[in-house]
Amino acid sequence: MKELKILAIGDIVGKAGRRVLGNKLQTIVERERIDFVIANGENSAGGLSMTPEITREIFSYGVNVITSGNHVWGNNDILQIIDSEPNLIRPANYPPDVPGKGYCLGNIKGTKICVINLMGRVMMNPMDCPFRKFDEIYKIVKDQADIIIVDFHAETTSEKQALGWYVDGRASAIFGTHTHVQTADERLLHHGTGYITDIGMTGSLDSVIGMLKERSIRFFLTQTRVKFEPADDNPWLNGIIFKINDSGKTVSMTRVQEKG
Repeated sequence: MKELKILAIGDIVGKAGRRVLGNKLQTIVERERIDFVIANGENSAGGLSMTPEITREIFSYGVNVITSGNHVWGNNDILQIIDSEPNLIRPANYPPDVPGKGYCLGNIKGTKICVINLMGRVMMNPMDCPFRKFDEIYKIVKDQADIIIVDFHAETTSEKQALGWYVDGRASAIFGTHTHVQTADERLLHHGTGYITDIGMTGSLDSVIGMLKERSIRFFLTQTRVKFEPADDNPWLNGIIFKINDSGKTVSMTRVQEKG
């Protein structure tokens, strides 16, 4: 039975995140024999946005699909490419008339893959239901894709776990992004879906979720307006490798923590 290795990379934060991605990705791909790479890029430009230039930079390092989240609109320049770049996706449960698309289809060595991007609603901006949106997309792609991967960009562990159980047996794997701290709960759900609550971030470890720690401490001490900026020291790449067989079930998972 054929098995494929898919690497999912946690939120790329600023220059430090892009630097460690560029320095380490190909090493990981060659060492682990990775077949396909997904990375969340919504924090890649200045920590709170994306740009066309930085999107192209991330693709140039060997990323196949870039997912995003609530900060995808932080720089209006992303509108120049979000409709035309097939492998850049935004959460599918934005309202229907929002630019961009919420999933994409690809091919790995003859195996068809679908990557779906969804966003949570608990402690986030109001959105359409991610559970029902998955159902809607699944009906469209289930006969077009052998492997279905979900990036669930959400705040709370409960909502992430609930969606994991909801898609178990339909999605091949589901991983959480957005909170920037890698969790240690990777597991195979009952019907063969690989799950982890959050795959962490790719950026400065000596920070507060990728931002200058001094700015974050000042904010919590004073509760006044603070301009957050990405930190640059001690960058790490965080993510997870899913090994998936040709029946679309996850066989094993390995968390990645690679110092830059």
